[in-house]
Amino acid sequence: MIFVTPRAEHPNPQFERKTWRNLNGEWEFEIDNSVSGTERELYKADKLSGKITVPFCPESVLSGVGNTDFMNCVWYRREIEITPDELDGRVFIHFGAVDYKATVYINGTEACTHKGGYVSFKAEITRLLHIGTNSVTVCAEDDVRSPLIPRGKQSEKFFSHGCDYTRTTGIWQTVWLEFTPKNYIDKIRIIPNAENSSISFTASLCGKALLKIEAFYDGRSVGCFDMAEAGGCIAGEIKLSETHLWEVGCGRLYDLKITFGDDEVSSYFGLRSVRLDGYKFLINGESVFQRLVLDQGFYPDGIYTAPDDDALINDIKLSLAAGFNGARLHQKVFEERFLYHCDRLGYIVWGEFPNWGLDYSDPSAVYGILPEWCEEVERDFNHPSIIGWWPFNEKWTDVSREMTCLKLFTEPQSISTPHVRALTRAETSMLSRIYLMSTITSRIPKSSRFAMTSSYRTGLSMTNKATASNTTANPPSSANTAESNGS
Repeated sequence: MIFVTPRAEHPNPQFERKTWRNLNGEWEFEIDNSVSGTERELYKADKLSGKITVPFCPESVLSGVGNTDFMNCVWYRREIEITPDELDGRVFIHFGAVDYKATVYINGTEACTHKGGYVSFKAEITRLLHIGTNSVTVCAEDDVRSPLIPRGKQSEKFFSHGCDYTRTTGIWQTVWLEFTPKNYIDKIRIIPNAENSSISFTASLCGKALLKIEAFYDGRSVGCFDMAEAGGCIAGEIKLSETHLWEVGCGRLYDLKITFGDDEVSSYFGLRSVRLDGYKFLINGESVFQRLVLDQGFYPDGIYTAPDDDALINDIKLSLAAGFNGARLHQKVFEERFLYHCDRLGYIVWGEFPNWGLDYSDPSAVYGILPEWCEEVERDFNHPSIIGWWPFNEKWTDVSREMTCLKLFTEPQSISTPHVRALTRAETSMLSRIYLMSTITSRIPKSSRFAMTSSYRTGLSMTNKATASNTTANPPSSANTAESNGS
């Protein structure tokens, strides 16, 4: 019998190295509803009681578990082999998404924790590994009924109801290892300038080496940047010798080859401009009418996770065939592989945060949205298909609660919450602005809302880094229904 790795494709074509290893497939698995596994030191266990197929959540049929009841905590374990060559440089472990609070252990030692069920995270694990067999253990805690945890459209009741569907617990996107040299490229941010046929960029580099960034179109070199002894944060510009605009229905993409010493990363970008002219939305100066489908990103067999790459592509093709030119990605942060297909097919989308489930009248709600929202915008910044952001949607709260919440954010001195630290000035300002925007936009015609949200994006991108660092330092597709299943 030949075992085929599920979701074997690279999860992030916008930042792809050849030196990576997919960890999807069979893992050991155990449900820990008493949330006592840490006390029982399951992270040191030689074996867990069950099995699961990663990256599918335990509620799904494809996981091999199919438990649709509430699971407060779940554990995963598998072994990996590490060669001397792989341990010569640096080793990172990546998780596409784990819902909700993840703690990762390598050989029984904690490597990292991450809160937020929708965005990707990574950790360098070099120092925790040894040549030969190593263990990876993951603990995932989740409580969709908590008013401080954003759940999106995951049902807070036992069964699916209304437009809330089967829950997702634990790992639900690809897990992979990445091997880099000692000096490596951490990330790159790309800003296209369609009018001048150029791109500007900022690159974060660890160590010092020769940096070279080369742009290609259809295999032809069309621009280059290089710098000797580069290191830290580098900013620059690449003038393009050929202009090929990214347009709706025609996702013309340039390839990027980024070399830093012995490290090499493949990426891409789209050359396009986005702006508002009154109520007109312009891409490359041309008015575009947005015919958007509402995509909730559920699958009958994988729940939050598409069964394969073709399913992601098919969602887009079905929408295009029905006469739509894009989608509002509703109450879910979609995986980067889906956004890649949107980019190459010229399919426009709005990025949205899955804010349902949060109680905005509690000041602690800031920790349930702000860090992960900033991570979402940072992660998906380079995708040309994303032409708008929507941080809050359909809050389902009455006016009295909204006014109470607004008072808490704008008059923090009027409350006493000894169990929660005071919000910093940046946090208070950011959350009140987001909240005010969502409150205002919920009371005006939908046709006028997008202009407000798009103009708001500029202010958010200017402040998200400072706000995210403050909160991190002080922590306190279709709408394929799963309704017919038990939640």
